[in-house]
Amino acid sequence: MTEQILALAAFVFVSSITPGPNNLMLMASGANFGITRTLPHAGGVALGVIFMIIALGLGLMALFERFPVVHEALKYACAAYLCYLAWKIASAPTQLATSEKPQEPAREGKPFTFLQAVAFQWVNPKAWTMAMTALSVYAFPGQPLNGLLLIAVTFFAVNLPCISTWMSMGTQMRRLLKSPTRMRVFNVTASILLLGTLIPVFAQ
Repeated sequence: MTEQILALAAFVFVSSITPGPNNLMLMASGANFGITRTLPHAGGVALGVIFMIIALGLGLMALFERFPVVHEALKYACAAYLCYLAWKIASAPTQLATSEKPQEPAREGKPFTFLQAVAFQWVNPKAWTMAMTALSVYAFPGQPLNGLLLIAVTFFAVNLPCISTWMSMGTQMRRLLKSPTRMRVFNVTASILLLGTLIPVFAQ
């Protein structure tokens, strides 16, 4: 059992620390809005993944296995929404960079709220993959509820520090993004990387 828990923790760490929609958006939000205004976004990501795992563990995975077309339709809906978010990041205002006090948040544009971040997990391809893989591989046979609880707790304990690292990276970059041009280049680059996260989804 201990080996299984360690393997689960390692899986969650690798999945959480590597680039993905959540991490790239948190980094962009940290750079554009600062850590204080991005905290609700980070909290929504951490708890949103937990809610997804619980919902999948309590029956949604069985629904997808019975009706594969539902999961396929969801994949395209995810892709469409990520394209929209990439455009929003690329076209985000750059007023923050022109401020004499770059630590102050920009007045235009809004970071994700807690509830928006929770809801976003349902259109995040990487979150779906992480949750379904964990439930398929690391659940305890014969102890579904105990396995579900362990997976949920492990995700929260490991995922939150990982996504916070990306948010902190974004806030540190604010010191370098002191001109509208640099901020625009950063936002466009982040949007392109966000679109790049769709490649594994359609390469399967």
